[in-house]
Amino acid sequence: MVTRNPRRRTAAASALVALALTGCAVGTGGQGDGGAQYDADAELSGTLQVMGFGGVDEVATSRMDLAEEQLGEVDVSLIEGELDLQQFLSAVASGKPPAVVYANRHQIGSLAARDAIVPLDECIDGEGIDTGMYVPAAIEQVTFDGSVYGIPEFNSIQLTMANADLLEEAGLTIDDVNGSDWDAMTAANEALMRTDGGKVEVIGVDSKLPEFLPLWAKANGVDLISADGRTAQLDDPAVVDALTWAVGIYDAQGGFSEVKAYRDSADFFGAGNQFASGVLGAMPMEQWYVNVLNDVSPDAPLAFDTVRAPGGDAVAYASGSAWAIPSGSPNPEAACRWARAMTSTDAWEAAATARLELREADGKPFTGILTGNAEADDMIQGMVTEGGEPWDSAVAAMYEANEASFSLPANPADAEFTTAMQDAVNKVLNGQAAPEDALADAQQVAQDALDEAWTKLEGD
Repeated sequence: MVTRNPRRRTAAASALVALALTGCAVGTGGQGDGGAQYDADAELSGTLQVMGFGGVDEVATSRMDLAEEQLGEVDVSLIEGELDLQQFLSAVASGKPPAVVYANRHQIGSLAARDAIVPLDECIDGEGIDTGMYVPAAIEQVTFDGSVYGIPEFNSIQLTMANADLLEEAGLTIDDVNGSDWDAMTAANEALMRTDGGKVEVIGVDSKLPEFLPLWAKANGVDLISADGRTAQLDDPAVVDALTWAVGIYDAQGGFSEVKAYRDSADFFGAGNQFASGVLGAMPMEQWYVNVLNDVSPDAPLAFDTVRAPGGDAVAYASGSAWAIPSGSPNPEAACRWARAMTSTDAWEAAATARLELREADGKPFTGILTGNAEADDMIQGMVTEGGEPWDSAVAAMYEANEASFSLPANPADAEFTTAMQDAVNKVLNGQAAPEDALADAQQVAQDALDEAWTKLEGD
């Protein structure tokens, strides 16, 4: 545990266990306050135990310093590590939850449906939080059944990243691998890839399945779930087409298992990464990887663009984190103040300034930070420093993609839905089922889970 206050800070790690929400019901469902009564006039005091926030870099600590100032005499106790769902749900069920929790935005719907977290209407009003300043995709993902249940933090989107030398050698450009023309991308994959005796030596294109099926489906004009979070659309013909195409990228290179084994052998976070070593043509990847590449292989031959839908429009699948207040929070007022402060424009300015100073000290460009706060994003974009090409193009693409981002809507069966989707993709990747059959089965499983969860929620 880390106890943070202006006088002393210590640290220790907690274990990480990745567990699904299935079967971890806490309450009866619905929008009860769970005993966490927010009082806008209450004087802040006591302890704020924070669960799920493991950030210890300058972007985290600069914002925590500002938040602690605004909390006054409240002592902040930080449990390091990503959110352990079993530990959190057990704590809520036992009546001893932390005061505030840091969760993935895709978890918010299920947590809300299980009464593990509370709606933030009174918190938002009491703290004067302007929800209109948040990135639409981010605030929509934490809005469940008409109420906001989380305050968005970081936003994560994808860019097209490519090896410029490999593109040039094959007579290609970034436009051939950014998704704007799937036929061209298929052809580029075959032009870029290299095999020897059936072994992959250069991956042409990595379509990044199963995790990026929502991205390719959206590029093909369809969402995997309806906007109200009630209807699965996994068997939509456009989804089938998107999966068929994305799997075909791997099939042309000897199959997914061959490509995955080779990509997993790369020094992903080191100087021998797949772009620096010339063993990958192109892939969509989250924007934070730009900084990794700039740090470890600044001279690698790189090219960047947004991911684009057929026809050329930018598209990006947004994910990220959010602050939520557990049912029975022992200090909801301090929790709400913390959530507001940590995501405020002032906090993000402090974070960007701290990052900028470190980058300048290292002689490297500051490529920006994507947050859930659109106002802060505009401010930080103005602080970005020129790094020359290809880094300036990467930054421009990042902000363009952020403007075009979407997310899957909050729903009470998000864990079950995600599992059904990924199981279907994996069956196709492993040659166990055709795309249309796998997605038809997944559609049934996902829709049953949604129907059951919504019926239980509304019945309660």
